[in-house]
Amino acid sequence: MKKLIVFDVNETLLDLKALDPKFEQVFGNASVRTSWFGLVLRNSLVATITGRYDDFGKIAGAALEMTAQLHDVTLSDEDRTAIMGGIRSLPPHADVIPGLEKLTSAGFRLFTLTNSPSHVVETQLQNAGITGYFEKSFSVDAIKKFKPDAEIYQMTAKELGVPADQIRLVAAHDWDVAGAIVAGCSAAFIARPGKVLNPLMPVPDIIGIDLTEVADKIISVDG
Repeated sequence: MKKLIVFDVNETLLDLKALDPKFEQVFGNASVRTSWFGLVLRNSLVATITGRYDDFGKIAGAALEMTAQLHDVTLSDEDRTAIMGGIRSLPPHADVIPGLEKLTSAGFRLFTLTNSPSHVVETQLQNAGITGYFEKSFSVDAIKKFKPDAEIYQMTAKELGVPADQIRLVAAHDWDVAGAIVAGCSAAFIARPGKVLNPLMPVPDIIGIDLTEVADKIISVDG
């Protein structure tokens, strides 16, 4: 039986650089987008550690307000709408559709697992034109903890009716990959620009510069 392939969504499949013009307009510097999203991820981890849960969209909005304070920028309602609404219309990275095509042609079953609420990821995948590649999308909303909490990956395995070691998570985040491995899953890391693995955490057996390379390696190892 081939492993079930479970994908992270934001940054792994969808390209957040599409938000750069909005950040350039609001903050005068497109690179603020990177620090903002890093703050989103940090705050989601803090929420899980402290036992508080707000959905990912609310956390992203709060991080945007914090980013504005840090840069002494006053956000208008139009600014907030442009950035937060843009998250739902992100394009896929150029390598995503070719990589998904390779995996589906090789007979793999594909799913997504995201910190975003279910209704948001459904809209994201539809707007990106990649909904049809995935059998089902899983959200952390189901247990109100964020990745990389081990319970998230174990929940996914339970929902899919397979042991954790029958799942391979694909992500462009070192912490997501590490969480999956610690939870008993296999993992594959997409080393997108600016993304590197944490040398203190477990290293996945598959690493590639983009999804087409990762797909080839998955087919070779798991196919």
